[in-house]
Amino acid sequence: MPRFGQASPAMEQELIRLAADLVRMDSRSHLSNLAVAERIEAELEGFEIERLDYVDAAGVAKRALVAHRGGPGGLALSGHMDTVPSTGWTDDPWSGAIRDGVLHGLGSVDMKGAVAACVMAAKRAPRATLLITTDEETTKQGALMIAEKSELARRAGLAGIVVAEPTGLIPVRGHRVHIAFTATAEGVQAHSSTGKGLNANWALIPFLVEVKAMFERLRTDPALQDQAYDPVFSDFNLVVDNHGTAPNVTVAKATARIKFRYSRSIDPSPVQAAMREAARANGLTLEEKHEGSPPELPLDHPLIRRACALTGQAARTAPFGTDASELQALAPCVVLGPGGIEYAHTPFECVPLADLSRAVGLFGELLTGDART
Repeated sequence: MPRFGQASPAMEQELIRLAADLVRMDSRSHLSNLAVAERIEAELEGFEIERLDYVDAAGVAKRALVAHRGGPGGLALSGHMDTVPSTGWTDDPWSGAIRDGVLHGLGSVDMKGAVAACVMAAKRAPRATLLITTDEETTKQGALMIAEKSELARRAGLAGIVVAEPTGLIPVRGHRVHIAFTATAEGVQAHSSTGKGLNANWALIPFLVEVKAMFERLRTDPALQDQAYDPVFSDFNLVVDNHGTAPNVTVAKATARIKFRYSRSIDPSPVQAAMREAARANGLTLEEKHEGSPPELPLDHPLIRRACALTGQAARTAPFGTDASELQALAPCVVLGPGGIEYAHTPFECVPLADLSRAVGLFGELLTGDART
């Protein structure tokens, strides 16, 4: 059984209040997160604070936070402030409602509840570092800013980082990262009845046939699979966009976006080569955006051993991605947080308050123990 306990009643009320407050703030990735960052900072009296401000590609103001107190050499707790879009929600996504001991709302499990748990654990630890990012759901820019520019994080001399994404409080020692492919076909817009337009979809469709072949190969070719992961095959998700074109207008621009995920033992170059050739052969432009390398620690790494000892759970791998792909440049990372990933990115997102309370206890033990053993 896990050895960690729950937060005290007083801290549990603080935890619930902060988690609900954060959920009630709309911080979808296309919006500014400054209000969320300020709410978190208000909890961190006695911490040295470093604000890493930037403007994203759409001109939106963003902020990542680093907070530290105590000497160097400890662990950091990390979470992100942004959320996915509110697609599919019928209830208020930002209600922060609590029903039957469960916090509901967009970002409750992924991962504002966990951010609140990190803050509460750090507040009661003599030595703690917080790495609070944004744009995790899109570009990982907040984590990149911390990894590349944070003087405070470097002075903290971190021995390890706990990325508190929802894992059911089971240690995750490694995960996949992605390459985001964007293929674009160009056409000529016109009234579809005139015969004067050129529908971009006709160039996109042959490319998609080859994309489907790669999708099927990833699910059947053992050379492109990793038996240490579930599922063993890589994600190869397709989204097609005609940019709002009406049915009586020829499509001037057709875009296919494919997210390909791969683990450390998989060579992504055959997939990249196939995608580049398919785009070239069909007259499409192709863009690629890469994350950092797949983070993966061995089972006998001290950080993994300690997380397993405290939780009573064996470490596993995960098919999803986290900020660990960028933060590993600072220190080894374990992914370990409250709630279930099956509730993330859904219109019924929620997290049990008991899970958040247990996470505070677990994070507290990780922060106060010897990070090197």
